[in-house]
Amino acid sequence: MILKQSKLILFLMLVSSGLFSNPVYTLNDLIDMANQTNPVMDVIQAKEDAAKAGIAVAEQYLNPNVGVAVGPSKTRQAPIVEDKNWAIGISQPIEFSDVRSARKQIAESNLKFVDEVNKGTKINLMLNIKSAFYSVIHNQEILKLAEADQKVIQDIRDRVELRVNVGESPRYELIKADTELLAARRDAQAAKLRIQESKFFLKGLIGKSIPDEFELTGEFPQSNIRLNKVDVTNLIENSPRLKQLKAASSVFENKIKLEKNLVNPGLTLSAGMNQDPGIRNYTIGVSIPLPIWNQREGEISQAAANLREVEATYEQQSLLLKRDVNAAFQRYLIAKEQVMTFEESLLDQAQSVLKVVEAAYRFGERGILEYLDAQRTQRVVRKDYLSARLDYIVSIMEMEQLLGSKIME
Repeated sequence: MILKQSKLILFLMLVSSGLFSNPVYTLNDLIDMANQTNPVMDVIQAKEDAAKAGIAVAEQYLNPNVGVAVGPSKTRQAPIVEDKNWAIGISQPIEFSDVRSARKQIAESNLKFVDEVNKGTKINLMLNIKSAFYSVIHNQEILKLAEADQKVIQDIRDRVELRVNVGESPRYELIKADTELLAARRDAQAAKLRIQESKFFLKGLIGKSIPDEFELTGEFPQSNIRLNKVDVTNLIENSPRLKQLKAASSVFENKIKLEKNLVNPGLTLSAGMNQDPGIRNYTIGVSIPLPIWNQREGEISQAAANLREVEATYEQQSLLLKRDVNAAFQRYLIAKEQVMTFEESLLDQAQSVLKVVEAAYRFGERGILEYLDAQRTQRVVRKDYLSARLDYIVSIMEMEQLLGSKIME
């Protein structure tokens, strides 16, 4: 019995010391773990390895061909003599240098294309992690506000109940207090649900290195990030979308070059020896394909059509990017203005009004309804401020994703 009590006391001490608490991660911790364990990173590496192997394939020479033949030999005139004959030959196909060069250029431009696709994938992964992280931080702030409001409103509700029970206040004041308390509880429950949703999303982004239960710590970036529309617009050319299309365009340009060169791809050198009874022959030769029936018009036209499609898509995406970047920039300006308005006046005003109404309520100069209204107004103002701050961060992350450039530390 004493031993069991000792073990229980030791367990409680360990729990209280925090040794069994959930691990706490920062944004940088999450990004580091994702870089190490997210399966997307394995996919990225596999694509890169395959593209590099494509260059090695393009640099390889064609293999020679060796042929051997053996058969019986019989003279037609008497005396008839039976013997054997045999032949051996070797041939070496040789591609012209412009064909080999075009193959290598295709492989190199394909590696560039894969590299740009991989960069875009990494950017999207990191921004998804940042978005989920700040969603958790935002809802943790909402949860703190809601829980603090619950305590205040619960205290008010208890006092109102006492006044109602002794007949000093009408019952509708208690109903009003219960309604406000229910709203605060609903905000807290909603915040908890959104925190869990964002954490589940993060687990899918990070990989198996993150435990089932964990906590996050961090703060929103400062709201003093100054962006200039001209500077932002000038970054459009760095967009992962456009870089991928540029790389794809280079692939098809080199594909056209290769198809044209394959009309006369090379030649074949050959040498051989034939052995008949009493006779041995040696041969050397060269063969060149004659592009009479097939001059690869179809392959050239197909590659040219693919190139036109990529070029048209580039122009289309450029227009869409300008539209999306301008829209994100406008959302940034609106959110920034809202955040500044809250920080410079609205937050203080709501707090001041609440203090005045609270003091008036305690001295009997204001009723409970006015006090609860002031309490709700302050809660709404603080929630709107947190939402504006989140919108501010999200708008910047949208521009980062569109432009492929880091704007916010």
